[in-house]
Amino acid sequence: MTVSDAIEEYLSYIESVRTLSANTVTACRSDLLQFKEMSFIGPEKEMAAIELEDLKQCVGVLSKKKRSAASINRFISSVRSLFGYCRKFGHLNVNVAFELKTVKNPRKLPRFMTGAEIDKLCHEPEVNELLWEKRDKAIFEMLYSSGCRASEIVSLTFDDFSGDYSSAIVTGKGSKDRRVYFEEDAQNALKAYLEDRKKRFGESDKERHIFVNQRGGALSTGGLRLIITRYSGSEGTKRHVSPHAFRHTFATAMITNGADVRLVQELLGHSSISTTQRYTHISTEKMIEMYNKAHPHGGKS
Repeated sequence: MTVSDAIEEYLSYIESVRTLSANTVTACRSDLLQFKEMSFIGPEKEMAAIELEDLKQCVGVLSKKKRSAASINRFISSVRSLFGYCRKFGHLNVNVAFELKTVKNPRKLPRFMTGAEIDKLCHEPEVNELLWEKRDKAIFEMLYSSGCRASEIVSLTFDDFSGDYSSAIVTGKGSKDRRVYFEEDAQNALKAYLEDRKKRFGESDKERHIFVNQRGGALSTGGLRLIITRYSGSEGTKRHVSPHAFRHTFATAMITNGADVRLVQELLGHSSISTTQRYTHISTEKMIEMYNKAHPHGGKS
């Protein structure tokens, strides 16, 4: 089986059989396209002819291109998965990618907002209406209240919510469903937005997705990113944040205020608790910072 045929078959498998998310499939396709286009690999090379040294050379090429450790490790994961698939379904007798080692990835703590920063951003649509005040405020409040991913928020439909909008079922990574919760500020902002949406589009509004664009169609993930960029950029708070910063801020606030890490894991939809435990490091650093500011000798050598 050629590299090109193996990639095509594998991508079809993870999309239709394993039903991985569109983002995961897109990322994997990008990685494997790079793999296929390596000069010493090529689309017509037989998978069985590829050796471990070839794969190591691929990693070397990406390193010389100054790709980040996270990007290289994702590439390695995609290639490993491709070879694992070919071995499992009898296209290869040996999986040479099994011994391909990942590169060291410097541990970075997730970026989050302080209480003052998240409050300012959530109120920014009211004081600086750049797009659609009530919709944008509802988005910010709901992202912060639930810890949802951007893709999960824009995928929400009316059918996903409880009757009082205090919770909803979202479908996360790996097509796993979980319940998320919205506190009173988020509920009130959502109800105000839905009233305003009804005034804008009236009875002709048949869109089942909760969040819509200015034309009444379902809001995309890209559209949500644009909204956050406008309000956190030079026209707004002047501290640009990504949609994921709301998720990081939610998790940090929960753990800092005493929530059990396993509860936070469930609310975030993390498959591994080690992913959630990153936020315990953040709260520890925050406590040290507060101690040094408050103690009479804090920060003194």
